[in-house]
Amino acid sequence: MKIGVLTSGGDCPGLNAVIRGMVLKGIEAGDHEFVGFRDGWRGVVQEDIITIPRSMVRGISKQGGTIIGTSRTNPYEGDGGGPAKIAAMLERNGIDAVVAIGGEGTLAAANRLADENIPVVGVPKTIDNDLNATDYTFGFDTAVQIATDAMDRLRTTGESHSRCMVAEVMGRHAGWIALHSGVAAGAHAILIPEQSLGMEQVAEWVQEAYDRGRAPLVVVAEGFIPAGYQEAYSDKGLDTFGRPRLGGIGEWVTGEIERITGIESRNTILGHMQRGGTPTSYDRVLATRFGMAVLDLALEKRWGSMVALSGTDIVQVPLADAVGSLRVVPQSRYDEAALLFG
Repeated sequence: MKIGVLTSGGDCPGLNAVIRGMVLKGIEAGDHEFVGFRDGWRGVVQEDIITIPRSMVRGISKQGGTIIGTSRTNPYEGDGGGPAKIAAMLERNGIDAVVAIGGEGTLAAANRLADENIPVVGVPKTIDNDLNATDYTFGFDTAVQIATDAMDRLRTTGESHSRCMVAEVMGRHAGWIALHSGVAAGAHAILIPEQSLGMEQVAEWVQEAYDRGRAPLVVVAEGFIPAGYQEAYSDKGLDTFGRPRLGGIGEWVTGEIERITGIESRNTILGHMQRGGTPTSYDRVLATRFGMAVLDLALEKRWGSMVALSGTDIVQVPLADAVGSLRVVPQSRYDEAALLFG
């Protein structure tokens, strides 16, 4: 079988490990052939294809990013877009299956194409860990570790100057990164999109920690909406999907904390640092297992399905189960963490 693979959407630590696991298992299992679509769906609609030999995946599981590139292209747009033209492209190149590695948008497109008889299977990917149908996605553990390391460093400089330190992390709709890294770093307040809080409450937690002689640490997800506001903070215009470009809520929170408490405060936006660099060992293992398991889906022609993690087991689920709604932080998890605030 000749299998085409693409990585689409935001980059993520562990993408290369998926490709490596799939290719190595495929070569050992039956001398299958692999090609890559360059820059995600763009490579599909523009027929930009490269061969992926065994030598190309040698040692790549430890590399961040993706060796075949990524983009946010819509496979239904452009001269080569749409199921009919994609099917013709696959036939011209003798490609029997497409493996789409991506987040909610990528998998939604894959699911739609599968419904229109394109032979496609999926691998869930997002550092935000907000995809339904899987307990964890690779990239999340790395993002949390990067954020935690940064917060540990912020704590030391904050303590030296008796300042409140605010760390802004990624998380448009779900606060998993903020929750996990905040708990790990011992944050005195964690602000996430799922919980609308007033700044008076946040300031109270900060003041409590400060009065005990601590340098308060506040973690805020980029999608946090303060009480009294209707949408997430944005002053950077719109992205290619027409969504507000987030980033900057940390600076606003910092100003409010200093205004209310009088405590000198500083903000740090971690931004794309959370996406880059070497994946953790956990993410390398999970991504490798996903890559090996998705090959089985392709060989068995289980179109419209994807691999997922259930407990510690890799399972098969319909792509439709992963799209349409996001996996957000439940109230019980936030209440658990809130016991540590202040």
